[in-house]
Amino acid sequence: MPLALLALAVGAFGIGTTEFVIMGLLPEVADDLHVSIPTAGHLVSAYALGVVVGAPLLAAVTARLSRRTVLIGLMALFVAGNALSALAADYDYLLAARFLSGLPHGAFFGVGAVVATTLVAPERKARSVSLMFLGLTVANVVGVPAATLMGQHLGWRATFLAVSAIGLAAIASLALLIPHDHAHAPAVGLRRELAALKSLPVWLALGTTVAGFGALFAAYSYITPMLTDAAGFADTSVTLLLALFGVGATAGNLVGGRLADHSLRGTLFGGLVSLGAVLALFPLLMTTEWSAALAVVLLGVAAFVTGSPLQLMVMEKASAGPSLASSANQAAFNLANAGGAWIGGLALAAGFGATSPAVAGALLALLGLGVAGTVWRVDRRRAVPGRERVVAAHVPDQAAVLQP
Repeated sequence: MPLALLALAVGAFGIGTTEFVIMGLLPEVADDLHVSIPTAGHLVSAYALGVVVGAPLLAAVTARLSRRTVLIGLMALFVAGNALSALAADYDYLLAARFLSGLPHGAFFGVGAVVATTLVAPERKARSVSLMFLGLTVANVVGVPAATLMGQHLGWRATFLAVSAIGLAAIASLALLIPHDHAHAPAVGLRRELAALKSLPVWLALGTTVAGFGALFAAYSYITPMLTDAAGFADTSVTLLLALFGVGATAGNLVGGRLADHSLRGTLFGGLVSLGAVLALFPLLMTTEWSAALAVVLLGVAAFVTGSPLQLMVMEKASAGPSLASSANQAAFNLANAGGAWIGGLALAAGFGATSPAVAGALLALLGLGVAGTVWRVDRRRAVPGRERVVAAHVPDQAAVLQP
């Protein structure tokens, strides 16, 4: 695997750290800026909104620029957003800075995934995407806990300065390691990128992402009350258990990348089935401490087995213009975050019990499996002679050819 993937992983590590660290620092931020913790929680939403808005927007406006330049520019915007967060004079300033920090998130992963797949042989595409995502999963194991401790002891502003430093290291890595083959504008322009989004399979693939990862976030958003109220863990044990989730996610990401290079559809279907099964078993697994800890690890494995297959599926369905669709898939991940948390909250508010969000997540995984099956059926129907079908070129960045 080329060293350029390391540069992408460093950027992903910084992005993953800043996305999740704020959740552990809400009390410190709220106290320093004299707002309530629920109000401080809007900082999480501001970042997610930045991702949803920035992913397709920045991918579109940079479509005619070289991908190497785009990646470096996106990381520079990331550094600026986190530096401004550290310097925020009040809550409103920080809210705006968090939105700015989220803008490059989706476009970086989207464009980075396209670059990653062009750096390797065709049979290693999924693995290359999973290695870029490795930075994101490792951030949950190492980056977020370390940054949280730093914020608790040195102040939350020190955390954002440290994340800015990671961003600067990523910029240097990208400049040094991304091949100069990517220093020229891609042949695919904005018009072709937009045209790729008109495809029904692309939207079905994006819908699979929303439902599949919505299943994860329906449960994960409420994992703390499950562990404390249902499994009986002390509050002080939750941080360690969340690190176990990160370990499972890292393992699932690596396994999913390898398996998807052999069978993309089989890995995706198997991952969604496994995710639904794990979530359906949560009410049983959350009855003892050892089985609850096992459930957290299995949740990470099952969810992130589908990460790189979902990204690659969207890119393949939009082979005529993969950068915009790939970035849109990152917006879909964040819509899954918000939507899954909302659905899990409905189950909890309805009084169905502490583990009910996991059962709701199992139903979402089943929905994701149905949407993925629809993608497969649409592909088969379009492959029948006499029907419209898409034949994708094997050369990166070349357009798909529509044959009647």
